[in-house]
This record gives sequence, C-alpha cells and structure tokens, in this order.
Amino acid sequence: CVGYRLGDKHLTDATPASLKALAACEPVYEELDGWQENIIPALKMSELPENARKYLKRLEELSGAKIALVSVGAGREETIQLGNPFQD
Repeated sequence: CVGYRLGDKHLTDATPASLKALAACEPVYEELDGWQENIIPALKMSELPENARKYLKRLEELSGAKIALVSVGAGREETIQLGNPFQD
C-alpha cells in the first residue's frame, strides 16, 4: 500500500486522522514485476535479477531509508550486506 484514496482525493503523506474517514478510504497498491530466478546464490546486489534490484530501490524510495541488508535465503550466510546497518 503506497497511499489511500478518499473519494477523488489521493492521500500519500498521511493516513486520515478520523476513523470515519479512514473507513471510507481505499488502499492504493503499486504492483512491481517479480522474478523467477533463484536468488540464494547471490553474494552482491549486482547478482540479483533486475526486477529484484528495482523492487529494493522502490522500497528505499518509499521508505526514505537506505537498505543495509538483504536476506536471500533462510541461512544467516544467505545475506547481502549493502552497508553497515549501525552507521548513518
């Protein structure tokens, strides 16, 4: 969900404060293309499928935060470190 629609008005910066207005809102979803490739072997961002990289970039744009770690599998070693998560 990247925002809400209330009638003809598109709200992206804030959720309506009143429960009545929120109940009348419709969530706005953004769809991105997926990928079929196995990403577990990826050791760096450039080894991820293009659509996976686009997805991560969009998450950064929407959240306003840089992604520091990307898990590509269940194991601890199946992680791509993009930066130090404990530094700005």
